[in-house]
Amino acid sequence: MLEQLWNGWRAAYVTTGGAAGGVHRHDTTSIFSQILASGMPDDEALIVHRGVTCFAILNRFPYATGHTLVLPLREVAELEELTDQETSELWACVTDGVRALKAAYRPDALNVGINLGEAAGGSVARHLHVHIVPRWSGDSNFMTATAYTRTMPEALPDTWEKVRAAWPQP
Repeated sequence: MLEQLWNGWRAAYVTTGGAAGGVHRHDTTSIFSQILASGMPDDEALIVHRGVTCFAILNRFPYATGHTLVLPLREVAELEELTDQETSELWACVTDGVRALKAAYRPDALNVGINLGEAAGGSVARHLHVHIVPRWSGDSNFMTATAYTRTMPEALPDTWEKVRAAWPQP
């Protein structure tokens, strides 16, 4: 008997440009720049922190609950294109994001990483971003390998509230 698993976020990913590098064919800016320019409130945009030169946003298509991205406000593709101020704030925000996710979720571990360039797996290669992904022992089950499905135990608005509340304040 064929089992079906509903994974509704995949349709949004495919139809909003997520599978096409985060940019629709007619757009000239990344999805992140579009979100910043949209005027959406932070809870709708899933922005958990805004700094002077950088911001942090939940991944709308997360690998795990709490998956957060830290980015410069300015759309740049390469680390060496960042100013000294952007570099400093980017890594300070990554550290704050790690603190926030540890406080909000108490994960067993975290993955922190960056993909530079499309060939490296950068889905939005034109706007560099650092991934912070909480991990728990046993969280990588058969679902992704056999059904191309991730099971997410928490809705994104709930995740936003937890991460935003746990983000270190200056």
